[in-house]
Amino acid sequence: MRHCSRSSLIYFGIGVAAAIFCMSYYHSAHTNIKSHIIAEEFKSMSKSVITVGSGLAGLSAAYEALKAGAPRVHMLDRAPKPGGNSIKASSGINGAPTRFQKAKNITDDDITKFFDDSTRSAGARLSQSQPSGNNVVTELERKTLIERLTSQSAEAVDWLANDIGVDMTTVAQLGGHSVARTHRGTTEPPPGAAIVVALLKKLGADERFTLTSSADVQALTVAEDGAVTGVKYTVDGETRELLGPVVFAAGGFAGDANGLLAKHRPDLAGMPSTNDARPASHGLLADVGAAFVDMDSVQIHPTGFVDPKDPKATYKFLAAEALRGEGGIMLSAEGKRFVNEMERRDVASDTIMALPRAQLGDDVRQWDVTLLLDPGACEATGSHLGFYLFKGLMQKKKVKDLSPAVIAAIDKYAAAVQAGKDDEFGRKTFGHWRLLPDEANREEEVAVGTVTPVTHFTMGGVAFNTKAQVLGQLKEGGELAPIRGVWAAGEITGGIHGDNRLGGSSLLECAVFGRIAGAEAAKSLVDV
Repeated sequence: MRHCSRSSLIYFGIGVAAAIFCMSYYHSAHTNIKSHIIAEEFKSMSKSVITVGSGLAGLSAAYEALKAGAPRVHMLDRAPKPGGNSIKASSGINGAPTRFQKAKNITDDDITKFFDDSTRSAGARLSQSQPSGNNVVTELERKTLIERLTSQSAEAVDWLANDIGVDMTTVAQLGGHSVARTHRGTTEPPPGAAIVVALLKKLGADERFTLTSSADVQALTVAEDGAVTGVKYTVDGETRELLGPVVFAAGGFAGDANGLLAKHRPDLAGMPSTNDARPASHGLLADVGAAFVDMDSVQIHPTGFVDPKDPKATYKFLAAEALRGEGGIMLSAEGKRFVNEMERRDVASDTIMALPRAQLGDDVRQWDVTLLLDPGACEATGSHLGFYLFKGLMQKKKVKDLSPAVIAAIDKYAAAVQAGKDDEFGRKTFGHWRLLPDEANREEEVAVGTVTPVTHFTMGGVAFNTKAQVLGQLKEGGELAPIRGVWAAGEITGGIHGDNRLGGSSLLECAVFGRIAGAEAAKSLVDV
């Protein structure tokens, strides 16, 4: 998956103490993994299931490949530490219907509702066949992928809770969802870190698993009949080769600002990002004939934190969507609400970007939006908030010390929550907001921070099917067919999300299709 920056590694802490706890937990798992590497390098020319990328998609694939009987799994990641962008995931993983929803008395959700929310979020692109050269991905194929994603969502959540041991007991509603279905832990670190660390620990205990970090994959090796047979990679200045089926889970291209992002979305130049700068890996799949879809579909997340210590920094920490889901509101530079905070990400971002820009120079595309949490929302997002306060991205203030315009906006929204109806913007769920309007709230403390839209996620990527097989070879009539020997999962893939990805479905697609890819790759090796 994508590089994990030094600052983002800190992210899976909750304040200083929790950060130290998580870091030590991770290093313990990593030490177990490292103990197998030297011995396994001598076996590099015998076949293994090869996973490229160490985020949740790669980790899920590795776990399921071993479970399915793969004699060895060798994971390659070009970053010095594993976890990819998954380790930074902050809002949770979607699932419907789950026992955790039932425990919270959320009984009005099912697979059909989740499917409908996902297809609605995908927008017009869902019904458009997307050509890639002579190749076409149809509406039916897109819906089949979404059906697989949503129908296996509850199983994915149960797998993380039961098999991997991750806390999934908090369930929140995010923008674009009709029901609360996004799961995260109640007391553990943010969900991405909790999941990645737990999987690393599980894998590190299996002597059949090898992780090689700082490994740069140079090419996929191909047989005369076009089947992928393994990879060539460099590590420590040496070129090495591995033989075996490949699961490609190297992440998206939102951090490739001067490469694929500039090629497909030049209009996004100057936008800050939640992604570390790094070249994309898509060319490796293109070299073996893979087809690509929706490459111009890039998600602009509405809330990346503007660090007051470095407001023009191009890298931004994500302000988790859960902050709004649990009751937070957004205010313009004039101190007024301007949007239903529970709208889909694309709608919220477009609304922000219609406001006047912050005056930071012509080369900086930022907006000045205040994210505000009342005491109820602060408590509900305590694991996130502790980190944001520690980093100086948010601060606590008494209501009486805010500007008159902001106080007026708080009172107006608090009255709407009290009445159970937001006439101004149509927000229907208010999370854990409990602040009352007018003078009763003036001594209460709220948390505030400045946010701006950021490039966050790429919906486009390699074409694949419900067995996670990479597509590219053409059948008669122009239909895409699988390229033998290579599977894909996670943000490297395209065709699921269309115009917009729902919050919580990134970790979900990694778990669902990563597990499928790992099992299928192992089957191809075991059945030989």
